[in-house]
Formats: sequence, structure tokens, C-alpha cells
Amino acid sequence: MNYDAKQLKTALENGCPVFYFYSTEEYLVQAHAQKVLKVLANEDPDMTRLEGPTPAVEEILLAAGTISFFSTRRVVVLPLLQPTAYGEKDLELLCDALRSTENAVFVITTVFADEKGKLAKRAKKLIDLCKTIGFAAELARPTANELVKEMQRRAKEQGTELPPEAARDLLERSGQDQFLLGNEVDKLAALSGYTAITREMVAQAGTCSLDADVFDMVNLIQAGRPAPALKKLNELLQLQNDPIAIAGALAGSYIDMYRTRCGLAQQKAYPTVFKDFGYKGKDWRLRRASESAGRYRLSQLASCLELIQDLDEKLKSSPVDEVVLIQTAVCRLAEMRER
Repeated sequence: MNYDAKQLKTALENGCPVFYFYSTEEYLVQAHAQKVLKVLANEDPDMTRLEGPTPAVEEILLAAGTISFFSTRRVVVLPLLQPTAYGEKDLELLCDALRSTENAVFVITTVFADEKGKLAKRAKKLIDLCKTIGFAAELARPTANELVKEMQRRAKEQGTELPPEAARDLLERSGQDQFLLGNEVDKLAALSGYTAITREMVAQAGTCSLDADVFDMVNLIQAGRPAPALKKLNELLQLQNDPIAIAGALAGSYIDMYRTRCGLAQQKAYPTVFKDFGYKGKDWRLRRASESAGRYRLSQLASCLELIQDLDEKLKSSPVDEVVLIQTAVCRLAEMRER
């Protein structure tokens, strides 16, 4: 089921034996697990934390069955557990432990690599059991509007105003990683003297995600400005960004342009492309890609993607220096733009 705050509150009040949070976002499962642990800590329990992804079932049984001299409740925390990493036998033993322990509370979190992860047989088995005997909730990735509200709430806690426009600028600049956004709000709140965060502060001091930085670099290439584009690339390399990760973000930008250019050829605007290819969140990036794609022929963009694919293969296999490879690729992309 999806997360429901009222149901969680009821589960806590009724002494629920299992709390299971799963998502594709680590921040979400950690934050909700901490909320539960904070409430349980009021009972002064014996607490054992067994790190994932596959803590030994024997250790789990021992932690859940340890006798407390003060008759306090035992809390067993299983962070970032991966049910699909267990064998069938061990997973069944884990499920038996969850069913049978009488004086223990389990707080379990799982981060799946993608939305399909929760559909795996062993994952479904654990989810279904936790729903039956306790509380289990899927934590969906927040929308852009929800992230804006969360950033504003965090700023308000520090006595700082964060206007919606500045929050959206920060979201566009730094990406949707909630750990990063929280840290950025804290940093900008301090910069403002805990008064108000402005759009100018976000532009001057907000941290760019790698995708956003590479997006800026691609825009410079498309604008026929290869020298600033190379400067941007060198800044990314000096900041110890992995050339393979830079190439991946580069591929993402050109794939966006190729898709929207195909859409233009079929007289389909970028919103249709956004829907057909299952994009999530705001469509500003695809809108910008659509504007840039109009400067290219479809064959040019296909050649750019072939070049980036070749770059990726060489970065992973060639003895040539990675910096030289990616600098050369950016120069060739700029040359293709001029053609």
C-alpha cells in the first residue's frame, strides 16, 4: 500500500510488531524509519541494528529473542535489507522470525533499484507478510510540488523564508535528491542570515547536480560556444566527477534531443514525447531539448549519439587517458554542431 500517516500512527499506538518501508529513494525510507524509531525510543527499548543487505538469519533470531532483564520491548532494526538477495530457505526463516517473535518490534527498510524490484517473487513475499502481520508502506518519489513544499518547510523550521520561485530554481539546479536539497536549503538559509533565500542566492551559491552541469555544457555546445563548453567540462573533471558518469549525462541530453526531433518529424510536440516515453516530473528539460533539437538534422543527432556510444565504450576499455577521450568527444560534438 502507499504510505498513510494516519495508519502509521494507529499501528504505533496498537503495538504493531513490524514496520516495513520500501521505495526507490533511500532518503524516504530512512526518514520514515527514523520517525518510527523516535516513537519507539520513548519506551526505552533494547535496540539492535543489523546492517543490510542480508544480515544472517541467526543474528536476527538472536536479536529478536534475547531476554531483557527489565522486561522492555526489543527493537530490531534491519536497514537497507534486500529480500531478493536471500535464498528461498533463508527468506522463509526470516519470515518465520517475523511471524513468531512475541516481544520484538522489527523496523525494516528496503531500497529497490527501480519500480520493478518490488515485483520480484521474494520481495513480494516479504511485502505481503509485513502487510498481513504489521505495517508495510511503499514510499513513492515525491513530485516537484511536494519537494518545493518540503524545502519551504525545512527553511521555515530555521526561521527562513523560501519563496516558491527560489525553491523551483533550486530544484532545477540541484536535481531531486532529497539529501542534497536539504543540505542546500540549510546552506542557503545560513547564507541569508536566516532571513530569506533569494533566487540570486540560489544562482550564485546553489550546487548544481552533474546532470544540470552537463546540461549547461550541452547548451554551450549548441550555442556554438565550444571554448566555454570545454571550460565547463574541465571544471567538472577538476571536481573529480567520473568521466563515465559525465558521458552518461551527455548521452541523456542528446537522447532527449533525438526523441524530440523524431517527434517534430512526426508533427508531435514535446508533451507527446514526454508522455510516450514515460518521463517523470516536470517537462522543462524536454522542452529545452525540443528547442535545441530544432538546430539539428535528425541524421546529425544520430551521429552525435554514435559518437557518445563510442566514447562510452572507449572509456570502459581503451588504455587512452579518460580525460583526453572525453575532451576530444566534446570537441567533435561542437564540430558536428557547426556542420
